[in-house]
Amino acid sequence: MTTLPPLPMTRPKLMDLARQKLPCSSGPIPSSQLIKEKEDIDHYVEVNFKGLSKEEVAAYRNSYMKNICVDMLRDGYHKSFTELFGLMKQWETLRVAARRRSIFWLQKPLEDQPDKLDYFYYHLTRAEAAERKGYFEEVYNNLYALACFFDNAEDKWVRNHFYERCFQIAQLIKIDGGRKEAEAHAHMGLFYEEEGQLLEAAEHYEAFHQLTQGRIWKDETDRFLNLWACESLLRTYRLLSDKMLENKEYKQAIKILIKASEIAKEGNNKKMEGEALYYLGLAHLAAEEQDTAMAVLNAYSKSLQTMMISAWAEPTKPS
Repeated sequence: MTTLPPLPMTRPKLMDLARQKLPCSSGPIPSSQLIKEKEDIDHYVEVNFKGLSKEEVAAYRNSYMKNICVDMLRDGYHKSFTELFGLMKQWETLRVAARRRSIFWLQKPLEDQPDKLDYFYYHLTRAEAAERKGYFEEVYNNLYALACFFDNAEDKWVRNHFYERCFQIAQLIKIDGGRKEAEAHAHMGLFYEEEGQLLEAAEHYEAFHQLTQGRIWKDETDRFLNLWACESLLRTYRLLSDKMLENKEYKQAIKILIKASEIAKEGNNKKMEGEALYYLGLAHLAAEEQDTAMAVLNAYSKSLQTMMISAWAEPTKPS
């Protein structure tokens, strides 16, 4: 997961006022408590903040979520508001579905997590402003920053939402030779792979692989994107072949593992190439094609020996 620095945010005054009032109760509040709270707030504001407007005073009574939405609408970020509101509704749908399945729902509502709301406000509004100017690469970068921020077990559904948004925007970027589109296919492939939809994952990984062929693009870890594409495709093809072998669909499994072996050779990685040959040999054995299986496994053995000799031949680095 990418670690993002704290946001260099300048919050509207309304948001700052509301944030000081956190946490807000999400349950029903007795009217007597509300009256007392209002009186306490009015007194506090009168003593500490001379000359505030009624709108600013209201920030103390409203939730942080509500005031972020007000700021978005006031500043003209209607798409950002709509997207954030839609995510809130989706969270509620997930919560209700979990309750119906008698699953204990531990996840806090997004509206009760101000740091996450800050990220939404910061990146959604910048993405919308960039989109109005046609700066689609900047739109992509802001949406991808949100996907990275929410890349954890609790918020994976939010990450997936922004993976899909990145994929849509990547189709509009024409100035980078297809790099953003390639990355977006990689993320969509991961999304479908995690959901167990392997055919859809393979389709995206194949597009990722095609777009990175002949390119020297690298990710933030200095890994070639084409190698990443090869690894992702091999993993997905292997999972698909496992299902085919379970169903005794030997021809289909062998066909897809031959394809995997060809991609492994392109990746110029002996370990990856050897593994592809090994699984192909096992598939031939499962299909009772002993002669072919032995030929493939012999090729795997030679590949393994070559890899070991190369490792031994490497000079030892001085300690």
